This record gives sequence, C-alpha cells and structure tokens, in this order.
Amino acid sequence: MKLAEDSSSLAEHKLLVLYILNKIGKPINQKALLELISSITELNYFYFQQFLLDLIENKYVISYKMEDELLYNITPEGKRAIELTSDMIPGILKLQVDNNLKENLDNIEDKFSISSDYTPIDENVFNVKCKIIENNSVIFELQTVAGSKEQAKLIVDSWNNRAEDIYPKILDLLTNDAEKK
Repeated sequence: MKLAEDSSSLAEHKLLVLYILNKIGKPINQKALLELISSITELNYFYFQQFLLDLIENKYVISYKMEDELLYNITPEGKRAIELTSDMIPGILKLQVDNNLKENLDNIEDKFSISSDYTPIDENVFNVKCKIIENNSVIFELQTVAGSKEQAKLIVDSWNNRAEDIYPKILDLLTNDAEKK
C-alpha cells in the first residue's frame, strides 16, 4: 500500500477491519486481528494501526483491557456502519474472509497462546504463573512468588509482552548448564 493511495482504497481497508471484527463476533487482541487481516490482504502494521486508531476515535471499535491484555471489539455504531457500507468491500475480499475466517481464527488461537496471572497468598506475597500453550497443550509453565502486587503485575506484563523472547532464553540457560556438566 502506498502513502498516496486514494481515499476509497483507504476506506475499503477500514471497512475490511470492521467486516472482520463483525464476523468474529467476539473481542480479539491486536496481534490476532492483524494476523487475520494479513492473511487476506497485504496491509502493513503501520496502516493497520492507523486504521484501528481511526475506527476507535470514530467509535466504530472499542478497545479495553481484560486481564492485562488489550482487546478490540466492534461497537453497535460499527455494526451499523458495516451494514450500510459493506457493498464497498470487493466481493472477492468478502469471499476470502467468509471462507478463511474460521480456519484462520482457529489456527491463530490454537497455534500459540501466552497466559499469566497472579493470586495473593497473603497481603504482601503473590503467586505468579506464566504459561505457553501450543495446540491445546502446555509446553512451558513457570511459577514464582512475588514480594508485592506491583512486582507480580510487572512479571505478568513482562511475560505477556515478551514471552517469545524470554522463553528461549530460559530454555537456553537450562540446556547450556546441563551440557556443561
């Protein structure tokens, strides 16, 4: 997509985001939404981010945090907008969305899931659990204790945002130490 792209094409991409959110029918995180859209059309991250922010600003999409994860969902205004303007989306794109959405969404959800949470043990001690789930199986789980609620939140946020970086490092540390002995 070029920066000087015409406004009808830009509107088409925004409508595609709304169309997909409407078809999904449930909240979705940004990474999964981008992956779904990228499987249908070539839309780079920066345009996608701008379209999403525009849709939120115009109250067609709502974003909210749930368990330290930012989720997006279509609003009633967004549903009305897509009902009125869905004919602007080329039929081939709608067909691709309709045919591939369930499979792609299942693949995204099943492929890789990162989760973490914390529970209080007492006033100043929190149990923190971090997991990676792949194809409905736990492939990695880490449990530790945090000395404060702030530290527990920091661990959870760090895991949710950087598990793809942290997990290989832990694995490397564990396997390198074993190989040295």
